Amino acid sequence: MVAALNASELLELALLLVAVGALSGFLAGVFGIGGGAILVPVFYECFRLAGVPLEVRMPLCIGTSLAIIIPTSIRSYRAHYSRGAVDTETLRQWWLPVLIGVIAGSVTARYAPERLFKIVFVMVAWSAAVRLLLARESWKFGDDLPKGPLMKIYGLFVGLLSTLMGIGGGLFSNLLMTFYGRSIHQAVATSSALAVLISIPGALGYVYAGWPAAVRHPDVAALQLPFAIGYVSLIGAVLVMPTSLMTAPLGVKAAHAMSKRTLELAFGFYLFIVGGRFVISLLGGL
Repeated sequence: MVAALNASELLELALLLVAVGALSGFLAGVFGIGGGAILVPVFYECFRLAGVPLEVRMPLCIGTSLAIIIPTSIRSYRAHYSRGAVDTETLRQWWLPVLIGVIAGSVTARYAPERLFKIVFVMVAWSAAVRLLLARESWKFGDDLPKGPLMKIYGLFVGLLSTLMGIGGGLFSNLLMTFYGRSIHQAVATSSALAVLISIPGALGYVYAGWPAAVRHPDVAALQLPFAIGYVSLIGAVLVMPTSLMTAPLGVKAAHAMSKRTLELAFGFYLFIVGGRFVISLLGGL
């Protein structure tokens, strides 16, 4: 028995995480999302089965997701950059406000109630799902991305909300860039670069945020060394990272070689489902 699970249950969880790693890596390449929207709900169920207390379960999922996104997003970014698809001007305008948003999100993670993470996840996931399922070419905020303070405000919220959701920022940056007339391929490529910028300081921030939780719950093995560092589960990262790294380049090839509408629909439905799962959790405490 480990963390209240027998050998067969541990094997099932391990196989699930390996498979999810492959899926999240592929989606990191296709959508530039880092894979966090896939990882966080799956980690939530895994940590629930492992007996992780409710009050620390969601931040542990998010911190682990951000850590896994680091190598996946780097590989995805390099593949997109080699194709010349990354909008470096947008990155130049966003890098500082995004970083400030990540720091603010990390500090919030240390003190915020567990419900806040679920509420943010549901709101953003369902908003993105509506965009994916119903968006039309006529849905635009403008013909090009804005300059000046509004662009910096966008970057701040991309960093903040991504850190509270455990994602690489692709849901937000894809949404903004396509609403301002940029091609989906450029939006995806630029999002992969933002995922690198968000995931590294974000994961470090959740390590910082999780130290007090490990002290408060000395009996929870999933929060203690060598199983975790703060709110980053080392076991989850070790199982998911290898397959996510292998499949990220495949996702990039798919993004540049095929129509994305079918994948957008599938991902939109998925976001509705996982958002609904967290609504149930908010109402029932599960």
